[in-house]
Amino acid sequence: MERPLDLDAVQAFVLVADLQSFTRAAEALDSTQSAVSLKLKKLEQRLARRLMERTPRLVRLSADGQAFLPAARELLAAHERALGKLAQGAARFSVGISDHVAGSGFAKVLAQVNGYDPGVVIEARIASSRELMQQYERGELDAAIVRREPQDVGGELLMEERLGWFAAPQSNCWSGDVLRVATFSSSCRIRELSISRLDDAGIPWVEVFVGGGIQAVGAAVTAGLAMSALLYRTAPAGAIDVGAQLGLPLLPLAQVMLHSRLKQARTREALRTLAAALKAA
Repeated sequence: MERPLDLDAVQAFVLVADLQSFTRAAEALDSTQSAVSLKLKKLEQRLARRLMERTPRLVRLSADGQAFLPAARELLAAHERALGKLAQGAARFSVGISDHVAGSGFAKVLAQVNGYDPGVVIEARIASSRELMQQYERGELDAAIVRREPQDVGGELLMEERLGWFAAPQSNCWSGDVLRVATFSSSCRIRELSISRLDDAGIPWVEVFVGGGIQAVGAAVTAGLAMSALLYRTAPAGAIDVGAQLGLPLLPLAQVMLHSRLKQARTREALRTLAAALKAA
């Protein structure tokens, strides 16, 4: 009988394939890049096949890796089904994710987490960072992935994201000498920050649209109603950063923080996978 495959190595392979990064896979596994690389190397030796093509800037599956990936997913799923027969119900946790962080690629992020562990039930809430932190502090959320607010303490820095002034190509962002702006609701820190920067720079502006979330403000930008301060990751397709062109003030980087009170290993691992997938999105 042949020696069975190392499930940890197979799991590492699937994560690297999904996240297209050894670094992101290591973060999801709460491990190190060198440890993940070693697992992949041993798996390749066990299969006598090269599964990954590695370059300084790119990680992609080889032909053998593409052929092995569906079987690897099924192996992990079978393992989870076997464990599920013994487990007392599915693991579950609640997480709040800032509207600015979730972005349009959130469906892909959820698919990657589900592929990692289909037995984990995630209760996700999408709202403003300020609202989510209030819910987290009241104990209504197990975890929160939010932009850092000035009053926030604790948490783990996940990433820093660029902010820009986005508009649709060829749209007219001015009414005379007054800048036409689409903003978020008054509870949004990005709204406060962007308006403050315009005021400090002495640039007159008028609010022509107020949206309750990324989709609404993005639609206003796409329609050419106005320009808006947005994270690069959540700017609508086709929109461009017109900040330099219009002589607008620079915006600072937004720090995205992870706050968690999860104790169970399984849910902690699922949250790590979610955070790594968001970084890779």
